Amino acid sequence: MRAIIQRVSSASVAIESQIKNAIQKGLLVLLGVEESDTPEDLDWLSGKIVRLRIFPDDQGVMNRSVQEAQGDILVVSQFTLFASTRKGNRPSYSRAARPETAVPLYEAFVRRLTQDLGRPVLTGEFGAEMKVSLTNDGPVTILIDTKMKE
Repeated sequence: MRAIIQRVSSASVAIESQIKNAIQKGLLVLLGVEESDTPEDLDWLSGKIVRLRIFPDDQGVMNRSVQEAQGDILVVSQFTLFASTRKGNRPSYSRAARPETAVPLYEAFVRRLTQDLGRPVLTGEFGAEMKVSLTNDGPVTILIDTKMKE
């Protein structure tokens, strides 16, 4: 799994010009699922995201997690995170999981993230054409790949 995590002061996802979900302070998570991903990957990634200390404390130091900052999380599926641009100019998405694999893992990830956060996590709609809007706070943007646990 790959996730782009952005600390936001606001974020929303719209489908067919209608806002599906929106958050204020919190994290926008763009999530890509690959064919080789497992439940262990989603468990590890969920825990990492919830405990990531990227919110400022009282001294302005990034020392608080989204839980401690009382922030929300908006998860949007994004298969293009597995784009390969090695050959030519048209990206290949062959590493991205097909829907029959990706949807159950995506849904399990959202359930696990909800459990780890301790409150509902909002989402876009898997496979839909979405418009994502955000105000990146910081800016803070972090890439996490479960195959490269750094």
